[in-house]
Amino acid sequence: MLEIDIPGFGFVRLEHLVSDFTGTLSVDGRLLPGVKERLNNVARVVKLHVLTADTFGTARMALEGVECTLTILFGEVTDIQKERYVWNLGAEHVIAIGNGNNDRKMLTAARIGVAVIEGEGCSVNALSSAGIAVRSIHDGLGLLLNPDRLKATLRI
Repeated sequence: MLEIDIPGFGFVRLEHLVSDFTGTLSVDGRLLPGVKERLNNVARVVKLHVLTADTFGTARMALEGVECTLTILFGEVTDIQKERYVWNLGAEHVIAIGNGNNDRKMLTAARIGVAVIEGEGCSVNALSSAGIAVRSIHDGLGLLLNPDRLKATLRI
């Protein structure tokens, strides 16, 4: 668990990281270099959940050895499925990371939503739904590994 008091934003108690896979942790279905190690470091701080429609069918193999709960989503309403997942965990204790149109609702629902702009880009809807935008997943995960970055970005 990560606790941080952010001036003007309020007290935050994060227990869960909910992350998209495709385009967020991976590009073209391949986990980005160094992400596995970083995810396992983050998993020491918060519980890690990966939600994905798994466009390339590689998530399960790519995340082997990562301490996380992987949920493969099916159907046409993956945006609503992701949002419900966040609410079921207790949205006030969730930081969510994503890049796609189907991530926008979970980014809004979570206490802190982070939009990632990786090699596959970031939908404008995801970007406008997030409280923070980062240029890479390494930067996004770094927010949890160095919480003063959250304070610096979100303080009023």
